Amino acid sequence: MSDSVTITPDRQRGGFLLQAECVLPRTLEEVFPFFADAHNLQQITPPWLDFRIVTPGEIDMQAGALIDYKLRLRGIPIRWRTRISEWEPQHRFVDEMLRGPYRWWHHEHLFEFCDAGTRVIDRVHYGVPGGALVHRLVVGRDVQKIFEYRQATLRELFRMQPTAAVVV
Repeated sequence: MSDSVTITPDRQRGGFLLQAECVLPRTLEEVFPFFADAHNLQQITPPWLDFRIVTPGEIDMQAGALIDYKLRLRGIPIRWRTRISEWEPQHRFVDEMLRGPYRWWHHEHLFEFCDAGTRVIDRVHYGVPGGALVHRLVVGRDVQKIFEYRQATLRELFRMQPTAAVVV
């Protein structure tokens, strides 16, 4: 399957489900550590969000870890706090919004071996204040663009890294 970002209604939870998938030409052992460093999130977030991690010091990624961010969404300053609720190194982790712009945000990151390297899957269940109308007019497009940027940046970052394990 080629890279993709789709958003559909999440009938089970009453919000929306974003599914994004891209394949990086690197092993799981090369890809997962990038995601295990929370500070790398700044590299794969669009500059127009003015995204910054404000948690002081190093972040020990594990279940229960709290991460605080600041960003600007359409010029509005937003504080966001997530908790890593599940942590399975090399395979998956989940971050859940405790405070932020959504009614809820449950982001599952999955990492799978594939013939071309590592398949990185983002599965985000989220709810929007204002519901379907606000999502259709504003939020859905923003979320789609954020994850498209993320995928393009990941492909570029991992294409530039030297490796002998995978030939592209």
